[in-house]
Amino acid sequence: MRYPGLALALSAATALSVAPLQAAPNSEPQIDYPGFLDLSQEVAAVRAERLIDLAEFRQRAALPETLILDTRSAAAFAEGHMAGAVNLPFSDFTDAKLLEVIGENPDRDILIYCNNNFSNNIRPIMTKRAPLALNIPTFINLYGYGYRNIYELGAIVDLNDPKVQWLSDGLGL
Repeated sequence: MRYPGLALALSAATALSVAPLQAAPNSEPQIDYPGFLDLSQEVAAVRAERLIDLAEFRQRAALPETLILDTRSAAAFAEGHMAGAVNLPFSDFTDAKLLEVIGENPDRDILIYCNNNFSNNIRPIMTKRAPLALNIPTFINLYGYGYRNIYELGAIVDLNDPKVQWLSDGLGL
């Protein structure tokens, strides 16, 4: 081998990448990456069953007590959002804020969508990198906070489709 040190470095890097993730000794329990990974694994199967098309999204949205939750920034929400949506930016998720927005019934249906559900790629719904689409951490976090009736728009749709019911101040459209 031309670079014996390279083989050792690659071997060590591989071992580190597959080693179980554990909290650092004496670390604060307020940041729990391994717990997040465990929660993400638990949510994966549930989320796969809760991806719905636009027709079902709209049918569920019409039911009493259903909440359409838009977790984009307040500024993006103000520029445009789906009719009937309520805004709680993802960065503001806490037990108290979620209770304030979702209400006392943790079993109510919650519908979510994000920028990546729209094919237009214009303000205020600029497409993000697919693994970083906001609906993924939104679903995981809602589930982690105890909400179990989450449904995610699983389709890519055009804002101009009347079934989307997009409300906009006209910016970017």
